Amino acid sequence: MHRIVWTMARIMAVFGGFVLLALVLLTCVSILGRMLNGLLNGDFLQTVAPRFSDWALAFGVGPILGHVEIVEAGVAFAIFAFLPLCQLSGVHAKVSLVTDRLSCPVRRWLIAGIDTIFAATLILIAWRLSEGLVEKREFSETSFMLQFPIWWAYAASLVAAITAVIAGLYIATVRIAEAVTGKDRLVTDQGPVG
Repeated sequence: MHRIVWTMARIMAVFGGFVLLALVLLTCVSILGRMLNGLLNGDFLQTVAPRFSDWALAFGVGPILGHVEIVEAGVAFAIFAFLPLCQLSGVHAKVSLVTDRLSCPVRRWLIAGIDTIFAATLILIAWRLSEGLVEKREFSETSFMLQFPIWWAYAASLVAAITAVIAGLYIATVRIAEAVTGKDRLVTDQGPVG
């Protein structure tokens, strides 16, 4: 089970990474297009090289239409795609000012409780995301500029959220087992996770 959950989390994180990389490139191209459009419409190039400026503008040099909508949808997916791996590797933000002073059994139960609450929260988020997907699809809601169905973004994010739920439930189960037995089960190169 451990290997299956880790493989799913890694695959999802790779997809999230590719989407994030594509969004960064899309944003850079759109910004570059906006800058070039400003230069081509500027007084200097309109005076010095009006034919070239008009040709480039007619060619379509400018910002990418609807890139903000694509970025919104893609970033939502990427966030959900990274959650499973973050949960499995225990790299979420932690404040351990007080907890480092607690005894090991108390810390284990505290971590088990926190990871159980986190798994429940992931279930709640996935459930509400699925409800949103059904609603967006039912009403055929589309984005403003590109007119793509919004439920597509919800569906992609839901797949990643379900993977996060699986990882969260797995971690919560392991953490409870660690608290009950007093033995670390999740160990990385840096030592026990948590």
